[in-house]
Parts: sequence; C-alpha cells; structure tokens
Amino acid sequence: MSDAGGMFRPELQALPQISDRMTFLYLERCKLSREDSAIVVRDEKGSVLIPAAAFSVLLLGPGTDVTHRAMELIGDMGVCVIWVGEKGVRYYAAGRPLTHRASLLLKQAELVSNQRSHLNVVRAMYAMRFPGEDVSKLTMQQLRGREGARVRNAYRSASKASGVPWDGRDYDPEHFENGSPVNQALTAGNACLYGLAHAVIFALGCSPGLGFVHVGHENSFVYDIADLYKAELIIPLAFAVAADNPPGLPAVMRRKVRDAMTEAHILERMVKDIRSLLHAVPDKLDAPVELHLWDNLRDTLPSGHSYGKERL
Repeated sequence: MSDAGGMFRPELQALPQISDRMTFLYLERCKLSREDSAIVVRDEKGSVLIPAAAFSVLLLGPGTDVTHRAMELIGDMGVCVIWVGEKGVRYYAAGRPLTHRASLLLKQAELVSNQRSHLNVVRAMYAMRFPGEDVSKLTMQQLRGREGARVRNAYRSASKASGVPWDGRDYDPEHFENGSPVNQALTAGNACLYGLAHAVIFALGCSPGLGFVHVGHENSFVYDIADLYKAELIIPLAFAVAADNPPGLPAVMRRKVRDAMTEAHILERMVKDIRSLLHAVPDKLDAPVELHLWDNLRDTLPSGHSYGKERL
C-alpha cells in the first residue's frame, strides 16, 4: 500500500495467477474513478475503495460511469473489463481478456482441430447432460438423437407442470412479437444465457468462435456452453413465466433468469466447466509469462534473439 492509501503498480510476475484470482465483480448504477492509486466506486449511498489486484473480472452493468484514469489503473492491474446487461444477461463489449497467457486458447484450438479430440470434447459435453451414463462409445449421430430426446422430454415435462400447451419451438428473429408467450420467454431467456457465456468465455481468453457441437459461427462456443444449462434453467422458467403471461413478458423473463443464474451460481459453474472441458491445467503461481518463436522442428525457440548467423 502507498502512503496515500492506494496501491503501487505490481510487476507482471507479482500479479496472482488465474486460478487464484478467479473473482468476478459486478457493478451497476455507480461511478468508478481513481484517487491516487486506488479505484473508488461511488453511488447515492456513499463510496468504497476497491483493490484492483484482488479481483480478476469486472462486469459493468447499466448505469455505470467509468473515468479514463480508472480504466488506466484497471488495465495496469491486468483486470478484464466487460460491459454487460443487468447481472450479466447481455454481452456488449470487452476491454481485454483476463489472462496474459494463450494456453487456454491454444488448448481449445488444438482440441477443435483434431477429429478424435474434437469428438471427445463433444462427448464430455453430452456426458454433463446425462449424468451417470456412459456416452464414450456413442457416435455424433447417436449423441444428437439422445440430446434431441432429452430436450423434447424437458419441454413436455415443463408443459405438463405449468399447464402451458407446447406446439414446438418457433422463433422468427424478424418477428419476435408474433411468437407464443412461451416461445418469447424461451428466446429472451436464451439470450440472457448467451450473454453470460460470452462474457465468461472472453474473460478466460478463449475464442467464442471455436465451437465443438456448433461450428461455423462467430459465437459457436457460446452456444455450446449455454446449451449445458438450458434444460435445467431456461426451459422450466420460460413455461412458468408463460403460464402467468404478465405484461412485458420478455422483460419479466430476463429478470427471472438473472435471479435464477445468480442463485444457481451459473457464472462460477461456467468457469469450472470450460476449464474441465478443455482439460486446463492450473497455471503455476511463479511461472512467468514468456513469449516464444514457433519452430517446426523444436516446437518453440526463445524470442528476443537474432538467429540470422546462428546454426540451428
């Protein structure tokens, strides 16, 4: 701590590693500013000093106002800043990924680029939806069939429990208002889940576009991760909201999903699930971030050297 009550800027090696700093801080309807070397958050109830080095991801919700000087300090501390909707139900923009390392992104690219490892990750994703069952020998076609049956059963169960008739998923992005109440609720709820998944994926330094079940879209991995929680969270809640059919149904659904995701700790679960699916190994606390040059014979070489006159 400095004499002024703030913090000195640490060296990169002194910053805690991802596994020790996986803390998400959500703020809304406040102003972030900088006093000396500290971040100060102010709202109508007063102000609080926040040590930037103690958390890893800052989610800025509606009504936040952040100064340039505050962003400068946040960036120096290696904090990932993401602008989101209320409680993370929308992903709007992001400042920087959480990690300086590319290890998780490289692992994702490695797994998605090999057909065998790609299929293994897909099986792991489906295994999370069928706890206690062995899906290690199932083909993609068999997995899709099992998943389709599971989702249809989830729709039927929610329809029976709520008394809301179910005639199938019908979503027209150009005419959202023409959908049935339950379809509108499902669309609004899924969008919330996509927003949170996108924020977590970016914060971890992964690529939203490198999906396993879904491919070819810039948010393929977002849909992969969100699908892990839809049957548990979105489907039953959408039918419950549709049964009430309140005025402003989409907004009501978004608030319900926001609260349900918080109660079920979906954000924390997403972090753990992504790292598990990508077989991530926790970073060593004292391992420095190193830049290398790629070499097809030796894998990598030290950077910062001139190799023009050297025999490799």
